[in-house]
Amino acid sequence: MALTMDKLLGIQQHTLGVRTQRAEMIANNIANADTPGYKAKGLDFQQALKQAQSGMESHKLARTHDKHFNVEINPTGQEKFRMPTQPDTGDGNTVDVQLEQNLYAQNALEYEMTMNFLDGKISGVKKALSGQ
Repeated sequence: MALTMDKLLGIQQHTLGVRTQRAEMIANNIANADTPGYKAKGLDFQQALKQAQSGMESHKLARTHDKHFNVEINPTGQEKFRMPTQPDTGDGNTVDVQLEQNLYAQNALEYEMTMNFLDGKISGVKKALSGQ
């Protein structure tokens, strides 16, 4: 039985991409905290993960040669506007900087956790291949 990267890494490889996209979105919210009319955006993490797990056929690239790798473009989560948690200050901006900073810190910890998990998986395969 062949060991594929999907079987080896499981959902964690997709989780890493979604967490990266989420970090970019939160950083963008923080950067636009003083921009009049800017609406804070969020990412539906569960929906993005379900898309990644399903391996949507429309995102697969066709192989034109037998020696080419199978390549799949990871689907991304749907961007949604976040519900305001503070009263309108008059400029129409819905960014709550404290909330965004907390979300960014949480996402960074989850990203690091995913990286550590993947590192452990890859280290285990290296040990198995070297006969340790």
